[in-house]
Parts: sequence; structure tokens; C-alpha cells
Amino acid sequence: MINSFDDTPQQAAELKAALSELKNVPGPLMKALQKAQEIYGWLPAQVQNTIADFFGVPLAEIYGIATFYSQFNLNPSGKNKIGVCLGTACYVKGSGDILAALEQKLKISAGSTTEDRNFTLEATRCIGCCGLAPVLTVNGEVYGKLTVDDVDKLLSKYTA
Repeated sequence: MINSFDDTPQQAAELKAALSELKNVPGPLMKALQKAQEIYGWLPAQVQNTIADFFGVPLAEIYGIATFYSQFNLNPSGKNKIGVCLGTACYVKGSGDILAALEQKLKISAGSTTEDRNFTLEATRCIGCCGLAPVLTVNGEVYGKLTVDDVDKLLSKYTA
């Protein structure tokens, strides 16, 4: 799992400005975390610590919020987010095999990001396209009626 963090001066300045705007706002922590994730794409431990220090709250409180809400990412996401539906209709029609093929090709497990940060692979539940089963999404675009043989072609579309 990738967890390296390279903070640019621009990002640090943007975070500082955002936190300053929230200083006198009631209940600022959720908004601060949302803004930080918008700036960085995820919530590195260092950023969580900066927010905790700025608002004078324990880091555990920030971490608790960040882990409670599914909107927050504690690990960097890839440029391309692949979600393989493992709902009943998709699973019965082979989505488990498609997920396994993607894991093998990308050399990561579901819930992880490739080292080059080009792909994040997730196992998802029903996305409401059962008639197209098995289905996966890449950056929100739906691909249906897939087979394991489609994996290479699909990945090549997003590898540039």
C-alpha cells in the first residue's frame, strides 16, 4: 500500500488558507477534512496532524472523523479508479473472475493502488446495472457484459 506524501508549497499554502477561513466557523473539522482531501486527493497523516494542531483538538478526533465517513481516503487514489461490481447478478456472471484477473494484471489486491498511481482497484456492491452483468466502472464510466478476455483491452485504454 502506498502512503508516501509529498507536500508542495502550493498545497501547504492552500491548506493554510482554507483552515484560516474555517477558524471561526462552528464545527469546522468536517469541512476542514473535506477541503484537505480536495487539495491533496487523500488525507495523509501529516495533513490530519496539521488540522488537529490548527484547531487544538486531539489527532484521534480527526482520525475518528476520517475513518468514520466513507468519503475520506486515508491512502492516495490512482488516476483511474476501477470498481468491480460483486453484487449477486454480476458475481454469478463472473465478476469475481474479472476482479481476480485485474488483481493479477495490476499486481495489487482490491482496495489498493498501483505503485505508479495509475490505478486504484475496488470491489464494490451493486451499482444498479444488473442487466449488463458483469459490470465494472472506470472513473464512473460503466462497462458491461464483460469477460476476463476484456481485461487487457480495458486496461490498455487507460494506460498512457
